[in-house]
Amino acid sequence: MIQKRWIGCGLALLTMGCSPVKPPPSPTPQTQAASQKVPPPAAIPAAAQIEAPVVTNVPVASGHPITSPRHISIEAAGILLDGIAFDSRTHRLEVADQPSGPGSQWADSQSAGRARHGIAAINAGFFTPEGAPLGLVVSAGTVRGGWNGASSLGSAVWYVDGGGRSAITRREKLGSASARRMSELIQAGPLLVENRSPVGGLDNIKSSPRTVLLWDGGTRWMMARSGACTLQQISQALAGASPAGWPVATALNFDGGRSAEIWISDQVTGGGAFTRPIWNKPVRNFLVLKPVSP
Repeated sequence: MIQKRWIGCGLALLTMGCSPVKPPPSPTPQTQAASQKVPPPAAIPAAAQIEAPVVTNVPVASGHPITSPRHISIEAAGILLDGIAFDSRTHRLEVADQPSGPGSQWADSQSAGRARHGIAAINAGFFTPEGAPLGLVVSAGTVRGGWNGASSLGSAVWYVDGGGRSAITRREKLGSASARRMSELIQAGPLLVENRSPVGGLDNIKSSPRTVLLWDGGTRWMMARSGACTLQQISQALAGASPAGWPVATALNFDGGRSAEIWISDQVTGGGAFTRPIWNKPVRNFLVLKPVSP
């Protein structure tokens, strides 16, 4: 009797132990939403904010008629200038940079100008022996290089702001933060002419071909390659002349010597040009002149 009772109890326990466990109810969309832990808004990382390009207070001279770009070859105080004059109301410069280094995309200014559908191009900023920019470069809003806060080769900047206006100014007037928010920018130097006067303290020993950008302070510009001269010589020559028919208010020096070159399309009034000696070296970037998009 005891044995039968024990066997009965054992069967009962075995039956209980093997009974299927009732599964939990299937989650509904409501219970799923309730069970998900959503972090509060402050805990969600914010997307990187892209700052809008800066719009600067560049004066716009409107008292003179717009003229078409034209090829100019002229002497100023005995220094040959071969370049192109233009009005930034109809034509604008843009930076053609080569992130992989000098010559990696374009062998010369002609190649860069044609590839970017421009009517002219010159070499632009300085670069290190390794091919990195020596100063800040902004191309179509993309920033490369670093702010050159010490060298005279980065003492000024040319830029196009968020409103499409172009200017040349000293680096301390613009500042690194604003410079990085420009649409286009090349940091270079030194300034050759400022407020229509020659800049003092420039070298008067080393004579080399120069690449320069001239500005009337409004919308009239000229970019040119010069014959061999010192920085002081070209500074004094430009401050006392009007090579494009208007007085030069500001002039900026770009990389020169074996980097100095210019290409002008034969479609430009006055005919084309391509000046690049065979001993020139590949450069990091160019300024390409293009019609302003409507």
